[in-house]
Amino acid sequence: MLKTIDPRITPDLMDCLMRMGHGDEIVIVDANYPAESTAVHTVHGAVVRLPAIDAPEAIRLITGLMPLDGFTDYCALRMEIDNSPDELGDVHREALAVIDSEKPEGSAVKGIERQDFYQHARTAYAVVATTEARPFGCFVLRKGVIF
Repeated sequence: MLKTIDPRITPDLMDCLMRMGHGDEIVIVDANYPAESTAVHTVHGAVVRLPAIDAPEAIRLITGLMPLDGFTDYCALRMEIDNSPDELGDVHREALAVIDSEKPEGSAVKGIERQDFYQHARTAYAVVATTEARPFGCFVLRKGVIF
């Protein structure tokens, strides 16, 4: 145990967050996402598992340690609902509330079509698999800097 570190932060997740640099991205995915086949293409190369944690809580854990990027056109991406890109599900609303409380002033969260999300995720630093059961509960967080 470490002081002030949430015990749900796994050693693998902590290692990823420590090794990431400014602009690197971490993907938080739901239980239906093809995490294994995507993760092999990432820098980390393997899935980081957060069992019994939903997507908004995973985002809360990660953003509690990792700053979001305020120097680009987005600090986070959310997977859009098929054929309803502007619609937000409950999982989106909950996750965006967390992201909004942590994002730098002026930074944005953008939607990304599901198939484009799959391709984008392959370029990330790591994939974090949650047990999120709600559909389209997938997000990308871009690491910022601390001044």
